[in-house]
Amino acid sequence: MQYPPLRILYHHRIAASDGMRVHIEEIVNALRARGHIVEIVGPGDQVSAGGGSSHLEAFTGVLRRILPAAAYEVLELLYNIPAWLRLSRAAASFRPDVIYERNNLFLLAGLYFKKRYPLPMILEINAPLASERAKFGNLRLKRIARMCETALWRNSDIVLPVTEVLARDVRNVRGHDVGVHVMPNGARLDVSPTVEQMNAVRARFGITQDKLVLGFVGFVRAWHGLDWAIEALSQLPSNVHLLVVGDGPARADLEALAARIGVAEQVHFSGNVPHHDIPAYMQLFDVALQTASVAYASPLKLFEYMGLGRAIIAPDQPNLREILTDDVNALLFTPGEREPFMDALVRLCQDEHLRHRLGVEARNTVKDVPLTWEHNAARIENLARHLIDITASIRSAAAMPTSNGVLEL
Repeated sequence: MQYPPLRILYHHRIAASDGMRVHIEEIVNALRARGHIVEIVGPGDQVSAGGGSSHLEAFTGVLRRILPAAAYEVLELLYNIPAWLRLSRAAASFRPDVIYERNNLFLLAGLYFKKRYPLPMILEINAPLASERAKFGNLRLKRIARMCETALWRNSDIVLPVTEVLARDVRNVRGHDVGVHVMPNGARLDVSPTVEQMNAVRARFGITQDKLVLGFVGFVRAWHGLDWAIEALSQLPSNVHLLVVGDGPARADLEALAARIGVAEQVHFSGNVPHHDIPAYMQLFDVALQTASVAYASPLKLFEYMGLGRAIIAPDQPNLREILTDDVNALLFTPGEREPFMDALVRLCQDEHLRHRLGVEARNTVKDVPLTWEHNAARIENLARHLIDITASIRSAAAMPTSNGVLEL
């Protein structure tokens, strides 16, 4: 049966131009590639992950720094007013079949929009934001934050947590597992950096073909464990280099560490790189480092490492074991323990055959499971059509005539 394209209203509150924006781009592009019509409502609506939303991101960062935490959280609540107005305008002009929302704290406009029209709603959940911000983000309106999160998780028709670990929390809040579908992040298998692009990266850092490259992509925090990789360089052959793609608050300390132990010439920081250029950097990695991960996350860069067929070192923890198997498509080490990490790193640096085998199996995992954005878009399509059919059936039943001939509405 030939179905008409879906009209999907994608609602979010992401101002950053980082991995969150990349996720939005990939899902939206994959849905559009399947022929669906997607209207985005959110900050910098159609802005790409290449840095086009930098002014908005910078402004948001300034507000976070200068305002008391509670005042900033009130602003997040007040954001629901313009969000509601934008959604209402979209409803009038776009006439969506379904609303797809990326979960964010204090963001209730999409839920009210769903109930007002009414529309089936799919909620993508990437983190337990209330508890995350209470622990790491100086959250002040904790009770209100939990109430908002609970309302969203319970009242969305379908929720898409990115890991089974996170899904357990979501099921506990909803009180059942109906409508809970685990959907991890994905990768694209059609990404193929050219030799010229890779050579340009090599030339920038003086990394010649005979070098063995350890690589990391992401925001550089102290807890990422990159200090272990730098310390390992003093025990590895001199042709081993570390390439860190990204920037962050721990960079200066890591550079100082490299200088202190005499490996500064083997450590390279790229600074921020547009997402579309990152595959050329990743393709140089002989060993891709996932040195740490929060317990519920589905790390975007991990899937990108896998899609490019890189040999991966990652912590052995439940959320990552959902996609990785030790000595099959990655080497796993005990989280937070330096020696097992070092052992895995030495083993990979010494064994070219092992690196090749793990890389091939990592890419095969993405292809065979599958763990692609295209597959995620197909699942979203099927779930949306199912919701639309259910909604239509409920409306039809509600309008059925009673025995006395009066319509029940």
